[in-house]
Amino acid sequence: MSPNEARLVRNTALTVAALVLLRLVGAAWTPLTFDEAYYWIWSKHLAFGYYDHPPGVALVIRLGTTIAGDTEFGVRLVSILLALPMSFAVYRTAEILFGGQRVAATATILLNVTLMAAVGTLIVTPDSPLLVASSFVLFFLAKVLESGRGAWWLAVGAAAGVALASKYTAMFFGPAILIWLISSPKLRTWLASPWLYLGGLVALIVFSPVILWNADHGWVSFIKQLGRSEVVQFKPGFIGELIPTQIAFATPLVFILGAMGLYALARREGGALAARALINAMFWTITLYFLWHSLHARVEANWFAPVYPAFAIAAAVAANLTRWEPRPQRVVNFCLRWASPVGILMFAALIVQADTGVLTGFRRDATVRSVGVGWQTLAAAIEAVRARVGASCVLAPDYGTASWLTFYLPKGTCVIQPTQRIRWVNMGQPDPAKLSGKLLWVDEVRASIQPYVAETFAKVERVGEFKRMRGPLVIETYALDLLDGRKRPVLDNSPPPELQ
Repeated sequence: MSPNEARLVRNTALTVAALVLLRLVGAAWTPLTFDEAYYWIWSKHLAFGYYDHPPGVALVIRLGTTIAGDTEFGVRLVSILLALPMSFAVYRTAEILFGGQRVAATATILLNVTLMAAVGTLIVTPDSPLLVASSFVLFFLAKVLESGRGAWWLAVGAAAGVALASKYTAMFFGPAILIWLISSPKLRTWLASPWLYLGGLVALIVFSPVILWNADHGWVSFIKQLGRSEVVQFKPGFIGELIPTQIAFATPLVFILGAMGLYALARREGGALAARALINAMFWTITLYFLWHSLHARVEANWFAPVYPAFAIAAAVAANLTRWEPRPQRVVNFCLRWASPVGILMFAALIVQADTGVLTGFRRDATVRSVGVGWQTLAAAIEAVRARVGASCVLAPDYGTASWLTFYLPKGTCVIQPTQRIRWVNMGQPDPAKLSGKLLWVDEVRASIQPYVAETFAKVERVGEFKRMRGPLVIETYALDLLDGRKRPVLDNSPPPELQ
């Protein structure tokens, strides 16, 4: 390695480390989202599956809280640090497929400055381990191409199995790999090789505990997630939401480079056929499905996480390996120069806005309800009322409120969502003694009492109202009702809609 190449590798590593450090600071400052609090509860009751997703996110959080405790920082620690192996995998993949440290360094940095990677590792969801596992699936496939050794298929299978144990979206890797092999004549011999199928067996073995958990629970998780593909009614307006959100999550300048890179690869520029085909297969197989899905249902921006490693490499191809006419070359140069500053500024602005609201003059925005700003103060007020009225347990109508209450109330406080009990199937049944006394219902202020409360309790007494605030903005107003006089069991163990 020449001195210039060594300097490039060092600078890339330092840049990634600095971005990780920035996310760690944001993690310590930003309250949990309700989904993070929900997954944190999972991490206290590890299992091979859950109602919503496979167990990958719970394991990531458990590792972090084991190191740094049950804090916002602890919940997010390992997820953020996973950007380091992710960056290694993307760097090596780009280097193998398209040659040279320059394209590898560009791909690595561009991926890390996207909001998908920055926010997607700070806010811990199943997409965080999926993003990392997707990077290694791509890396190990590149090793298959580079070495021609069948044993690398076992590594592909292991990475794909981990990806599946993170989120079911990883099932698209199978078709993507087959499309890659079929579209590259020199790779078709793998279709007759036992190594390919042994790799598939490894993926199945790694994923099998999730299958067994679903078999024991009526296949509920599979039915819930795979049921999203059912077409009820075409609503093509959703595609109008998809494109702007992806521009934002990729950050605009990285999005432009990625789109130009995909165009260049489609024109057969920038690398050998097998390398181009791999990036195209890993990107377009998932993307085309979600484009179709958006014709009848909303596609959340984070669902595209597994295509981002390939997208970042395509962006690096546009920036380093493609010959452009003068005008598009100026666009490439501008995007490459400013992509990192713009991405970092967007990330910092998003964190500041989510925590303070100052950038919009304290008005509402998309983050205001999902990020738990104000919950620490609110939880202290709720705990004071609970102690004053002698409630033995706190009830909440939805998993988000129940999860925030569990995280921010004093450790050991009884908190239960009495409905949708399938969400809590791995946590066991609550202590009956806790449900035999007075109970405190915490819900947003509503015009009428919730049907569950009216049907279950004879006595309902309003004992407090508190506001959740972000600066001067009232996010929600919560009502606290003291419940007594049970007319039926507190816990509603009705099966979920998926099993009815």
